[in-house]
Amino acid sequence: MSDSTITLYRLQACPYCERVVRTLDEYDLDYASRFVEPMHGDRDVVKRVSGKRTVPAIVDENTGVTMSESANIVEYLEKTYGGSS
Repeated sequence: MSDSTITLYRLQACPYCERVVRTLDEYDLDYASRFVEPMHGDRDVVKRVSGKRTVPAIVDENTGVTMSESANIVEYLEKTYGGSS
């Protein structure tokens, strides 16, 4: 069993993906990166997981949450792991 309970599906050099990476790092969350195919039509692994072919997408086994769209993911991570603001 892997130590990381969060899996991040991402593209190399994707600014939206990097935004999520920064948030994961900020909260010192352990996660596994899965780099996906650059061609949108080839991203079947992401579609199977999130229902969409867009990245970034995360699967959080701690909470059972799967989502895509960087703004939504960052907001989710802040609410779930950020503590009080």
